Amino acid sequence: MKSTEVEVVQEKIAEKQQEPSHSEHTHKDFFGAKIGMWLFLFTEMLLFGGLFLAYMVYRLQYSIDFVIAAQDLNLLLGTINTIILLTSSLTMALSIAAIQRGRKALSIFFLLSTIGFALAFLVIKYFEWTAKFHHGIYPNSPELLNKPNGEIIFYGLYYSMTGLHALHVVVGAILLLFMLLFLWRNKIHKEDYIKLENSGLYWHLVDLIWIFLFPLFYLIH
Repeated sequence: MKSTEVEVVQEKIAEKQQEPSHSEHTHKDFFGAKIGMWLFLFTEMLLFGGLFLAYMVYRLQYSIDFVIAAQDLNLLLGTINTIILLTSSLTMALSIAAIQRGRKALSIFFLLSTIGFALAFLVIKYFEWTAKFHHGIYPNSPELLNKPNGEIIFYGLYYSMTGLHALHVVVGAILLLFMLLFLWRNKIHKEDYIKLENSGLYWHLVDLIWIFLFPLFYLIH
């Protein structure tokens, strides 16, 4: 090989060594995406944190009324929904673990299970709310306005906080449907699963919020 050809090869090798590898670019992108997701989740925690603080203030002010109002909630349905969401967190984690190992079909199965659990939660919540509406217990209803102030505030917080949480479940289910489509089209795979992982973080937050809501409204003594 001529000396000029050797020099050209050496220059190309040097340039290749100076260029950041694809994996380094990918790692940086993944890190930035995850940081952005954590910042978003922090704002969500601030939102619900303010509502939890308001709940505690009124809980201290109207302790007896809150206990009386909570006895009319359906503890069985609340418990079933809690089990459903806890199980959905497990299937979400299993979906991520499966795609990390390159098992696409298994990841899709667990993601479908998570979406199914989300829909089951919403269906149970619908029947629970419908029963309350049937008994005339809903915001500004004559039946509710005849109750003491503490019970009125309790149900105001109940519908506001569980309703906002249900909205987050709906958003989460839609987000997971998009992740399912990305999985199907191989846009999420073993080498690039950050979208699914971030969606999992959001879903775990939704579950965590319910873990706080359940005892505050259903287990008051």
